[in-house]
Amino acid sequence: MADTQRHPQQPRVAVQTADFDLSDEVARLRAGDGGVGAVVAFVGTVRDRGGDLTVSAMELEHYPGMTEKSIEAMVDAAHARFDIRAARVVHRIGLLQPQDQIVLVAVASAHRGEAFQACEFLMDYLKTQAPFWKKETTPEGARWVDARVADDAALARWGIEVSRN
Repeated sequence: MADTQRHPQQPRVAVQTADFDLSDEVARLRAGDGGVGAVVAFVGTVRDRGGDLTVSAMELEHYPGMTEKSIEAMVDAAHARFDIRAARVVHRIGLLQPQDQIVLVAVASAHRGEAFQACEFLMDYLKTQAPFWKKETTPEGARWVDARVADDAALARWGIEVSRN
């Protein structure tokens, strides 16, 4: 059963300025589904370094509607590839400080292996393909950098074609 049928009040993807609570997100992901035997969650945080430079702040932007649609398509792909019961992706935008939470990927399945694989699959997509743009504030000033990291090996592992738009 698709997670949208099991959790109609719980959107699968959120792009937001507000922080998120890991415990609340996992509880909602599992709610009412006795078939969940494993939940794997990844939380990414803002680092205080960007290459060789200290980063005092990071600002993330996205194209509303397009970004969510792109991530929804990857959640659909995760459901097609792995035996998972539900998935949730929360990605923050706006001004963030070092150590702030920036991303959550949580996956529920009957068994841990599928949950781990689907979580890693979704994170690899987010880091390499999701349409986000970031501006880092460093001692040398602010600079826009592509939020997508080139990782052809990660994409090849999942059979995803490299797209450098």
